[in-house]
Amino acid sequence: MEPVSERVVVRLGGEVVVDTTDAVRVLETSHPPVYYVPMADLELRPAEGSSMCEFKGRARYFDVIGGDVVAPRAAWNYPTPEPGYEQLRDRVAIYPSAMDSCEVGGEVVQAQEGDFYGGWITSKVVGPFKGAPGTLGW
Repeated sequence: MEPVSERVVVRLGGEVVVDTTDAVRVLETSHPPVYYVPMADLELRPAEGSSMCEFKGRARYFDVIGGDVVAPRAAWNYPTPEPGYEQLRDRVAIYPSAMDSCEVGGEVVQAQEGDFYGGWITSKVVGPFKGAPGTLGW
């Protein structure tokens, strides 16, 4: 987990919903990084459901709102993260596949395949990655 000084920009519904240099990047085994941005930077609506990460704790989900578009369960956060992940408490991760676009340092990211991990793939990240059919058991 590391702070990111590059600008992170997210677009939804034809609007910029995040524009920050205050992101945190989390790297985990066999998948591209996930970027966590301040929750206060975008319009969120609580969504149903939760999930559990053995490292970060229990996640809750949010709909992301941009313009006239609502992206259901497109963001998540850890309100009571496990030790070592306290920086994520007031941040959300966003599925890039649910947005119009996501950028890191001016580069448009490619969404990680599948709908479980939410990784952001840039030219600086090399696979193979989990997420595609047949890769969840790695």
